[in-house]
Amino acid sequence: MTTRNVIRNISIGLVAAAILSGCATGGSYVQQDQYGNTPQQQNKTGKGALIGTAIGVAAGLLSGGDATERRQRAMVGAGIGALGGAAVGNYQDRQERALRERTANTGIDVQRDGDNITLNLPDGITFDFNKTTLKPQFYSALNGVASTLNEYNQTMIEVVGHTDSIGTDAVNNRISKERADAVAAYLAAQGVQRARIETLGAGKSYPIADNSTDAGRAQNRRVEIRVIPLRS
Repeated sequence: MTTRNVIRNISIGLVAAAILSGCATGGSYVQQDQYGNTPQQQNKTGKGALIGTAIGVAAGLLSGGDATERRQRAMVGAGIGALGGAAVGNYQDRQERALRERTANTGIDVQRDGDNITLNLPDGITFDFNKTTLKPQFYSALNGVASTLNEYNQTMIEVVGHTDSIGTDAVNNRISKERADAVAAYLAAQGVQRARIETLGAGKSYPIADNSTDAGRAQNRRVEIRVIPLRS
């Protein structure tokens, strides 16, 4: 079985498990404040699992249109409604405006690519250097994101962590995945249905700036939230 198929099967399994469990997150929001304490080993990202764009976003965590469609159908089957035709663009127009209003002056950058919306969460305002615990002062900004995602729930959410090029692949992959998981866990704790959310650690694979400078590396250390409409 190829790495790509392994990633696809694991991802589909996680979605199915979340749906069967009633999309519950259970308990309070708990974070590790030290990286390296998790027993899980970060798998290397399969070739083609991510497609970089101008803003470094992941395009399809399930590595292909067929898998994404299956994921959409599973979510619709779980009672999360889908959109059709011209309704998609109008829906995302309204969600984009809401996200821009609720993240104004927070440091979160909102970008639109067709019918998809991407939020760029820079490292400096979300995490301390080399840490995977969300900064408490960033909670209010994520609360605005979560309230919007709850209001516009006919979407899938891809949360992808990215790092700069300093350090080993193993460390960067782990840190980026744990940061993506931290953001996803916080959103779920605010009521965002966990079945809608997928996470991935992209490590240093998709830089958006020059890793040879401090400023460039700071831009590359980020978490991106991609909001994708469910289509009927």
